[in-house]
Amino acid sequence: MKLSKLKFLLPLAAAAAFMGAAGNNTITVKGSDTMVIMAQRWAEAYMAKHPGEVIQVTGGGSGTGISALINGTTDICNASRPMKSGERAKLQERYATLGVEIKAAKDGLSVYVNEASPVKALTVDQLRDIYLGKITNWNEVGGPDKKIIVYGRENNSGTYAFFKDHVLKGKDYVANMQSMPGTAAVVNAVSKDVNGIGYGGMAYAKGIRILGLKKDASSAAIEPSAATVGNDSYPLSRFLYMYTATRPTGATKKYIDWILSPEGQAIATQVGYFPAR
Repeated sequence: MKLSKLKFLLPLAAAAAFMGAAGNNTITVKGSDTMVIMAQRWAEAYMAKHPGEVIQVTGGGSGTGISALINGTTDICNASRPMKSGERAKLQERYATLGVEIKAAKDGLSVYVNEASPVKALTVDQLRDIYLGKITNWNEVGGPDKKIIVYGRENNSGTYAFFKDHVLKGKDYVANMQSMPGTAAVVNAVSKDVNGIGYGGMAYAKGIRILGLKKDASSAAIEPSAATVGNDSYPLSRFLYMYTATRPTGATKKYIDWILSPEGQAIATQVGYFPAR
């Protein structure tokens, strides 16, 4: 899909094209930890086909990437959540635009448990109550008489924000949640803790087990897959985004067009995510 079909958040009023943060031959990409493996794979594949082009990819979290975009220190921001109105307002103040939103891939935000856990599924309400601290023992959800150890992300993470908005309905996480610096750290912790529970992108789910989720007690458990994420029947289906400050041009536009092409979208699938469309 070409850039002409992307969603523009506001008619672009900036007179000058946004200049690359690291030089004319380098495209910088910063943000979502959920997306960083996929972004690195995109960069490697693209540079192999385009000698002389340099794509620099770093993580740090969606909030970090959005701040870098506002400050003009990255060309592309990766985000696992939509930009907030306040963030768009800052872009408008600096660039006379609310930015350009690009749906780059889809993910089924996954709930992780240890491979030895007997619990196979939770309702969304049970998951909410675990992360609010209302359910504290696995025996309350069909598991053993063991305290639930709750793992999550730091608050600069787009996944943290998405989970808070869509699972916790805006309420605060339980105070004793162990905040981890990245999705890989959540997976590592849960893989070593038979009583642990965590969440993150589907592509990171190795050495742990993904729980099925039920919309309510009478519903069937649904696990994230190409079909269930594609048709949004999985309760925590979400888009993964790229943002630019102004309408991309030149090398940045060509790179984004390639990511949205069948070749780029196939890499998203290989990593463990799903095509954006």
